[in-house]
Formats: sequence, C-alpha cells, structure tokens
Amino acid sequence: MTKLSVNINKVATLRNARGGNNPDVIRVAQDCERFGAQGITVHPRPDERHIRYQDVMDLQKVVTTEFNIEGSPNGRFLELVKKIKPTQVTLVPDAEDVLTSDTGWDTIKYEAFLTEIIAELKSYGMRTSIFINPAKDLITGAAKVGADRIEFYTGPYAEQYSKDREQAIEAYVECAKLANGLGLGINAGHDLDLTNLHYLKHQIPALKEVSIGHALICDALYYGLENTIQMYLRELQ
Repeated sequence: MTKLSVNINKVATLRNARGGNNPDVIRVAQDCERFGAQGITVHPRPDERHIRYQDVMDLQKVVTTEFNIEGSPNGRFLELVKKIKPTQVTLVPDAEDVLTSDTGWDTIKYEAFLTEIIAELKSYGMRTSIFINPAKDLITGAAKVGADRIEFYTGPYAEQYSKDREQAIEAYVECAKLANGLGLGINAGHDLDLTNLHYLKHQIPALKEVSIGHALICDALYYGLENTIQMYLRELQ
C-alpha cells in the first residue's frame, strides 16, 4: 500500500496572505487525517513564507498519522526536528531563496555531510529520507550515507508525462529496482497530480509514500478537500 501524505504548505500560504488564522492550518491537518490521509507533510523554510516554525510545534501535538518534516538541514531546521521527533525527516538541498524544490541531493559530493546528519537524526529515532534525482550513482550514494529511504524528485517525470509517459518513468523504474536491492524504501513527490499519479504508482509498485501538496490543494478548490483526498487515494490503489 502506498500512503498519501498531504503537504499543507499551501494552506499556510493562503493564511499568511491575509494574516490572522484563516484557514486554520491545524484544523486542516486534522481534517486531512479525518478524510483519509495517512500522513501530514510540512516544509518550513527560513523565511517562513508558508509553514512557520511555530506551526510545526503546534502540529506535533495533534498529528496522529505519520508526520513528515522536509527541509534543508541548516542549524535551525535540525534543532526543530530534534525537538519534534517526527516520524520522518526528509532532507532537501534547498537554497534559501528557492521558490520550490527543484533538484535532489548529490549524495557523492555531500557524502560526509549527509552521513553525519543522518546518523544524528537516526539516533533520535527518526526515519530519514533523502530527496533525490533518479540517477543510479546517487541512489547508491543514498544507501552509503545511511538513509532509510529516498524520495524521488518527480518534477521531470510530471513535466514529460504528457509527451511520453514511458520515457518519463524509465529512469525512475530502473532506480527503484536498484533502491529495492539496496534496502532503501521509496517515496516520491513534486508535481504529482490526478493525471500522473496512478501510472507512477503502478510502474513502481514498491512505492511506500507520496507527498502531495500544491496540486491536491488546487483540486480541493473545485472538488472539496474530503472528496479530493479520496480521489487521490483511489489513484494509489
């Protein structure tokens, strides 16, 4: 079974645009779980332009499914996750001014850095995942640094899907086979939606989790949040 983790960053973006607490990020997270989501994902950034660090603290008190915190492993982020101790920490190599995540880790270049951080996070009992591009040498590197899982950066897959879905998925399938052989769990995220999710799931049957935010929240404007979550869950069957 592939779990659906709903990224609620965009809910916080909407709240922050007006000030106040509408929509209520905490309530939305609870509703997502009530409507069937099997996890909640947040990705706090240094400028707190969407999810704030206080939001993460507040969410820790109420999330009952898997709590996945994504982010670049700077000092403030690491202190946050060590305090929260979420189910999973997903390390993403974001620059501070990046609009949205646009590439994965170079696990060869940053081998020593990632090995040290992952060992520390695992000592606190957190599952670790590395945001990564579908390249075999990087997958091997992810296993070498001690990660429990990888999260495929699926932006290129989503971009190419409408042109040639078989070509779009090819590298991911090959890398998934390698990851399985190395004992790495497989997650995926970025630009996944109701159009391309089902094919990804069935081409990578060992997929453990997808993290979806932007497209799901956009769809919820038309279909409603509860119905949208159920639609995404059906795509993962």
